[in-house]
Amino acid sequence: MASAAEQLAANFNLGALKKATELKKRIWFTLGALIIYRFGTYIPLPGIDTIVLQDLFSQQQGGIIGMFDVFAGGALSRMSIFALNIMPYISAAIIMQLMQAVSPRLEKLKKEGESGRKKINQYTRYGTVFLATFQAYGLAVGLESMQSSAGAAVMAPGVFFRATTVITLVGGTIFLMWLGEQVTNRGVGNGISLIIFAGIVAELPSALAGTLDLGRTGALPTIVIIGFLLLSIIVIMIIVFVERAQRRIVVQYPKRQVGNRMFGGESSHLPLKLNTAGVIPPIFASSLLLLPLTVANFSGGQGPEWLNMVNALLGRGQPLFLLIYVSMIVFFAFFYTAIVFNPQETADNLKQYGGFIPGIRPGKNTADYLDFVLTRLTVVGALYLSIICIIPEWLISQYSVPFYFGGTSLLIVVTVTMDTVGQVHSHLLAHQYEGLIKKSKLRGRRG
Repeated sequence: MASAAEQLAANFNLGALKKATELKKRIWFTLGALIIYRFGTYIPLPGIDTIVLQDLFSQQQGGIIGMFDVFAGGALSRMSIFALNIMPYISAAIIMQLMQAVSPRLEKLKKEGESGRKKINQYTRYGTVFLATFQAYGLAVGLESMQSSAGAAVMAPGVFFRATTVITLVGGTIFLMWLGEQVTNRGVGNGISLIIFAGIVAELPSALAGTLDLGRTGALPTIVIIGFLLLSIIVIMIIVFVERAQRRIVVQYPKRQVGNRMFGGESSHLPLKLNTAGVIPPIFASSLLLLPLTVANFSGGQGPEWLNMVNALLGRGQPLFLLIYVSMIVFFAFFYTAIVFNPQETADNLKQYGGFIPGIRPGKNTADYLDFVLTRLTVVGALYLSIICIIPEWLISQYSVPFYFGGTSLLIVVTVTMDTVGQVHSHLLAHQYEGLIKKSKLRGRRG
């Protein structure tokens, strides 16, 4: 027993990692996929004058387009083949999850298990193609109207440019969707989240260098830079604490007799996370905010007056932007929590296996109690997400610090990092247990 315990305690060392061949393959596959993605963000669309485009983006980087560019890892400002990034897929996934709550047919598919999930995923892919086509055409039309003192952004506007732009951008989004699924299945998991994570992290060094350069030139006071760095550290600490926080509900199992032996009688815990929805609400909210403004931000101020007014009201740090952003975060926090955790289903499962919460009757009372606890936790979780995402957004709009230090960016980076590390640890544990089982079998044969 002592030797087995020592082996389990050492399961995270370098030696265990070297022995985990399967895990190494998954890590290398994930790194290779992310490198391919980063290369793609530097391949520009055909027919684009990149110098003019950079000049135009430097004028718009304080708006919501700058926020989109953060998630795209700079691909939008470079107008690369991955300019749309994975956002159309996220928007399609949102729509499909909303439809599951109102469509009996989709609800039935959801309950069919693996086969139903595959059909829903297929519908999500079709929705991704439709949304990507719409956004790509909006970008193509908008690019044709963009001009600066250096000239026009598009060298040869027309039907051919629009067709090639739509085909290229839609193909880039579909490729990223496929790449994310491959990372989920053959890599370390969380493929879609890792693509967004890679884009944010890759641009962090340049964002930090740009912020320090602002301090060197005097455009930004040194005390403000130090304050932002300290605020970022505090935000990271809060994120780690809240994401690890749980409410553990005691579940008791009665004793039962099988033959002459007595089984059961032990108690366990039902863990409920303080933030069950994780990083999904901010990503969903950002995606939906970006969708209707795809054309507006590229109209160059030449669009309808109402469209330009909406664009101005939804600028970074504006009251309307903050209000809609918070409202969407709160809505998706409750909506996604309701999807991933069903109190009635959990209560039925506990009742089926003889488990009960002390002081609460099985069945409907247990479901009501779980719903009550989960609602209170979700209120706190939604408040936490709103504060984390909004305060840095307001400060960024006031002091023009790069968006990479925003609450949403930090939330995605920290959460995805913790999830990825957890999955790597799970693979290491599985490998360690497999090694112990093999050794025990060998000893049994020798004995």
